[in-house]
Amino acid sequence: MTEAEFIAALRHLPLHAGARGLQDDAALVGGLVVTCDTLVEGVHFLPDDPAGDVAWKLVATNLSDLAAKGASPEGIVLSYPLSGHDWDGVFLAGLAEALDAFDCPLIGGDTVHLPAGAPRVLTVTALGRDAAAPARSGARAGDALWVTGTIGDAGAGLAIARGAEGPAGLLAAYRRPQPRLAEGRALAPVVHAMMDVSDGLLLDASRMAAASGLAVTIDLGAVPLSSAYRAWGLGALAAATAGDDYALLFALPDGTAPPIPATRIGAFAAGRGLDLRQDGVRVPPPDRLGYLHAAP
Repeated sequence: MTEAEFIAALRHLPLHAGARGLQDDAALVGGLVVTCDTLVEGVHFLPDDPAGDVAWKLVATNLSDLAAKGASPEGIVLSYPLSGHDWDGVFLAGLAEALDAFDCPLIGGDTVHLPAGAPRVLTVTALGRDAAAPARSGARAGDALWVTGTIGDAGAGLAIARGAEGPAGLLAAYRRPQPRLAEGRALAPVVHAMMDVSDGLLLDASRMAAASGLAVTIDLGAVPLSSAYRAWGLGALAAATAGDDYALLFALPDGTAPPIPATRIGAFAAGRGLDLRQDGVRVPPPDRLGYLHAAP
């Protein structure tokens, strides 16, 4: 099964009202926002990524989902596979650093033991409070599509982590992403829809459009790229199909300015699918819009 097929099958199970039909990355339960994210060695991080950076990324990816709901972190629950004193100790140091940086205490969790040589599988459930909680499914025809920050830095950082030459700033974007919690709190009361960019800008924008029952147009020329990324040499299409950006993607009524710095990259309209433009000219979408999980 692909990820989409599996989630579609889950929708036939009894669902909590706060699950929003499994159309979002977070649920609303008892006044809290609840989200769960897993990092798998060899899929979400490299075997030789520093353990402290893996811990930071594990926390940050979950808090990014809270940011997309305008929530403040209440705490996390950790599921952790014991793997050896050295790695475990460095992981704990990175975990402490992340929890302190984001004012996000540990609530509890579980520890397990994996067979020798098995890849590490790390899971966090994050809880958030004080959320306006906009859904990804709330975009309306005529809304403008905006994104915070820059796109593609983490994709370049992954290539650098794999051995390519490149600046430390791009590597840090991959290994130590920054959840946009303050920006999410500012945006959540005014947007029609919001989600974070985790699997690729084109893929996640298409998901927002599909959840909202709309088509989306994206201008590749408007996709914000950092000066470091531009100097590194790849273009907007590579950036827009890379993952791990953890920027916020949101819909606002046309003509409405967001309350924080952001870049308008497109618009929603009646219909279905993705309409991709470059300098005003329609271009065919790539076969791969972003990262999709599938069974081996």
